[in-house]
Amino acid sequence: MPFKQRKIAVMGYRSVGKSSLSIQFVEGQFVDSYDPTIENTFTKSTRLNSQDYELKLVDTAGQDEYSIFPSQYSIDVHGYVLVYSITNVKSFEVVKSIYDKLLDITGKVTVPIILVGNKTDLHMERMIPTDEGKRLAEDMKAIFLETSAKQNEAVSDVFHKLLLEIEKADGNMHDKPNCSVC
Repeated sequence: MPFKQRKIAVMGYRSVGKSSLSIQFVEGQFVDSYDPTIENTFTKSTRLNSQDYELKLVDTAGQDEYSIFPSQYSIDVHGYVLVYSITNVKSFEVVKSIYDKLLDITGKVTVPIILVGNKTDLHMERMIPTDEGKRLAEDMKAIFLETSAKQNEAVSDVFHKLLLEIEKADGNMHDKPNCSVC
């Protein structure tokens, strides 16, 4: 079976760990230095439900509430990872703004999205309660996960769960019915 190519944009405020999540998933390492990203693209092959995928992760420059949604991230992008830091209230506000702009530019009511609260290793500095993240994800009709790119907690889950959502949105996967007779 040939590879399916899927493009995922990783978006959020600056310094929330977008690159760290991407590099941890693709290369299995945590980069401690902070170097503001202009834009990087990472490629990783992965297998899900006996289908091989080539994931192209577009690690975007940090956005803020005044950023215009870059139109190149609305074309040929199958799903979005919206990242905030659990230690930064502003980053939580910015993901809401990115989400609103995303809906405006794609014109879709639902887009495959996973909302990620990163930096759970800094739990002493937590400013955003888990419940608040869950509530926002529900409003966005998104999946919610908290991660630590540093400790590699739930990092691959982010991309695998989003991939499942992308496939569902494409009509390639269906939730299994909860019926034992069906």
